Amino acid sequence: MYKLYCRIYQFAFRLAAVFLPFKRPEFLRDFTALAELLSQKGIQSVLIVTDAGLVRKGQHTEMVRALGDRDIRYVIYDKTVPNPTIENTEEALELYRQGHCAAIIALGGGSPMDCAKAVGARVAHPKKSISQMRGQLKVRKAIPLLIAVPTTAGTGSETTLAAVVTDSTTHEKYGIVDPVLIPSYALLEPKLTVSLPSHITAWTGMDALCHAVEAYIGHSNTAQTRKDALKAVELIFRNLYTAFSDGQNLIARKNMQDAAFLAGLAFTRAYVGNIHAVAHTLSGQYGTQHGLANAVIMPYILDMYDGKVDKPLSELARAAGAAVAAASAHENAKAFIAAIRELNAKMEIPDKLSELKAEDIPLLAERALREANPLYPVPVIFRREDMEKVYGYILRK
Repeated sequence: MYKLYCRIYQFAFRLAAVFLPFKRPEFLRDFTALAELLSQKGIQSVLIVTDAGLVRKGQHTEMVRALGDRDIRYVIYDKTVPNPTIENTEEALELYRQGHCAAIIALGGGSPMDCAKAVGARVAHPKKSISQMRGQLKVRKAIPLLIAVPTTAGTGSETTLAAVVTDSTTHEKYGIVDPVLIPSYALLEPKLTVSLPSHITAWTGMDALCHAVEAYIGHSNTAQTRKDALKAVELIFRNLYTAFSDGQNLIARKNMQDAAFLAGLAFTRAYVGNIHAVAHTLSGQYGTQHGLANAVIMPYILDMYDGKVDKPLSELARAAGAAVAAASAHENAKAFIAAIRELNAKMEIPDKLSELKAEDIPLLAERALREANPLYPVPVIFRREDMEKVYGYILRK
């Protein structure tokens, strides 16, 4: 009955999704175009949400110069932490209000973008707390103009309808999910990613791969999400290791940004699954970088789907260049999982997580189960024992 309930819920949500206002962010070519856009819309002051590391590197310099050329005022919130907290959101919101801002620019990876979206939700609903908007379709009101400028190639947050925040009191990580949170514009500039450390390039790239994989094998995909996910997988397997080993390669960097964008479009419409549910608990509890968690968990959970997703995984294997023409769908599915493990190993991503504590597993499994079910249209519905098994696989003993 439990699995039937989950499937009915997912089916109903899939039907409802047809009527939701999903949008594809429009591209901006450079910071001059960004400033021109704001000027045309009569926006005189903006909030820039970023983090201290990016400001230290001067990643914001070209942007603020372009804004200044158009006499557009700005305030910068640069205290966003990995796995942004509710406190981050409230601090940035206060700056937005003090600066009399009318738009928000998110500069960074997934964390500044999540924080910026949460600020937008709070602007739309000044009397509602973040926890009151937790879950699906709790915003339902236009947020300020939101422009996303990714400095990584992985999260796809420039395309997505979710803001993921952490309650620093309970260490629980959860999402606010609503199409109004999708940025209106995305500025993809590969030069912003060349200074990424190699390990961040690896982790964020594997995050994009996980988005594409879970979108492709889930039960809520469409012809367009399958097309986007397949192309993303192809681009990642052709370019991620190059970007990892040769960070100055602008072609590989651009292709990885394109892959992250496509994977983001795919999972925004088709959703993620059990891999993300487990990864979110690790990020919330220990601060584990999200892409790293996804990379470690992904092959284990795909193995646990044994026989249930052979066809889609074999199709992904072909996109990744891992398929063998004469092999069966099952063999090619296994080849795809092996290719993920091989890519992880080449980029020095471990197969266990040292921060995970055995005594935390029951709590983490409960949280992962609550996130995954009944919402995520996963190929296999996990129960508590399945979730605990996943943590057992990645526990460093």
